[in-house]
Amino acid sequence: MSFPLLTATAVLPALGAVATAAVPAARRTAAKWLALVASLATLALAIAVVVRFDPDGARYQLTESHAWISAFGVRYELGVDGIGVALVALTALLIPFVILAGWHDADPLETGSRRWRPTQGFFALILAVEAMVIISFEATDVFLFYIFFEAMLIPLYFLIGGFGDRAHEHGEETASTQRSYAAVKFLLYNLAGGLIMLAAVIGLYVVAGNFSLTEIAQARANGSLHMATSTERWLFLGFFFAFAVKAPLWPLHTWLPNAMGEATAPVAVLITAVVDKVGTFAMLRFCLQLFPEASKWATPVILVLALISILYGALLAVGQRDIKRLVAYASISHFGFIIMGIFAMTSQGQSGATLYMVNHGISTAALLLVAGFLISRRGSRLIADYGGVQKVAPVLAGTFLIGGLATLSLPGLAPFVSEFLVLVGTFTRHPAIGIIATFGIVLAALYTLVLYQRTMTGPVKPEVSAMPDLRVRELVVVAPLIVLLIFLGVYPKPVADIVNPAVKQTMSDVHQTDPKPEVEAAK
Repeated sequence: MSFPLLTATAVLPALGAVATAAVPAARRTAAKWLALVASLATLALAIAVVVRFDPDGARYQLTESHAWISAFGVRYELGVDGIGVALVALTALLIPFVILAGWHDADPLETGSRRWRPTQGFFALILAVEAMVIISFEATDVFLFYIFFEAMLIPLYFLIGGFGDRAHEHGEETASTQRSYAAVKFLLYNLAGGLIMLAAVIGLYVVAGNFSLTEIAQARANGSLHMATSTERWLFLGFFFAFAVKAPLWPLHTWLPNAMGEATAPVAVLITAVVDKVGTFAMLRFCLQLFPEASKWATPVILVLALISILYGALLAVGQRDIKRLVAYASISHFGFIIMGIFAMTSQGQSGATLYMVNHGISTAALLLVAGFLISRRGSRLIADYGGVQKVAPVLAGTFLIGGLATLSLPGLAPFVSEFLVLVGTFTRHPAIGIIATFGIVLAALYTLVLYQRTMTGPVKPEVSAMPDLRVRELVVVAPLIVLLIFLGVYPKPVADIVNPAVKQTMSDVHQTDPKPEVEAAK
């Protein structure tokens, strides 16, 4: 029996979470180091998954299958395709940076505060989220996926509501109320989506007789399983609604700005760079593979919603006064691009969307973590409270600029490649949507450069005149992310080679081929 590598990548952070939570309260530093070691060990296992995965091999590799709830046909089934491998690697890569960036975020509050922060709980919850996200990317049993798709909401609820950002303009009492509101809103929105998905999961079992993604997809492909058109469409809508909430897609997005605004910067990274990717990943793995005809039927409406997300998110980002809420609305715009690429139904669009998931995770992590360092120094999230930072903290300002330029998809940085592929792939099949979506690029340049101008340039405000530059720990967090943004911007081939075969399989699932060019290339 071969080593269960996929199980190990999920179990290790789960065990790390338990061990971290069990550390005595007086040994907070030991808990932090234990969590960091667990995350680095998980990263090592994720690298092993990447090394052992053969892009030209079977669709799902490193598979594991064991009986679980036999009476209902539920199995413990894991397997990864190229898209899953890329996202498992992204998750395992970002968590050590999240832990390092949040090293002091759960330290005890000032003397006299009525709120107590259990440091061990903070890092244990981060590892618990990592474990649940990784197994979501690996699960090939629909019911198994659903369990962890919903279970990850619990630790995130406590991370948002119990360990919120200390920088608040209206004091601790108001901050606590707003954190609780953001956490409850996050939970209710995602639970509502999950309940609708649960009805669809049960409906799928009634139709197919089991929960195995591979068996259902194979039965659909060879014609042994037939779904009535109306049944397929209702099931698709049940799955898609839950994924659109998680993604988040307009108009189901409103929980994200609240959650990111009130969470600490590392937890905000966990939400938008890691957890939200489960929604877009699931659209590719479950919606398109299980319900190909319904996916094509819904494409026009989904493309319009994605286009609205792109423009709406970018426009609201332009008008934000809060740094983290600006990044949240920018992320809504970026997720619009990802969903547009998925449902463009072209290989360029879906390859670009998958690359976008990876590149957006890295670029948003870089920008948000530097923003978190900035906010912790000044004690304010308001853009108007900054000015002239580049003169007193040039390294901080420089890394903030690179993260911002990656967010606006500057050529030479990783997100440019993915955004370009999404737009090209959309334009070849839906030219009007592709043309209008390009205005999102213009707006991205506007909100990013205005943010940098207002916070980093101009006269030095007295409140930031003594601001220290990035420290060693903070440089260890930011520098690798900047290097990755540049490397993948210049040479995206390592990731593209892994995801492209999986994209071809997905295109085959929905019986789509790329449109032929109107003008043949000269020979």
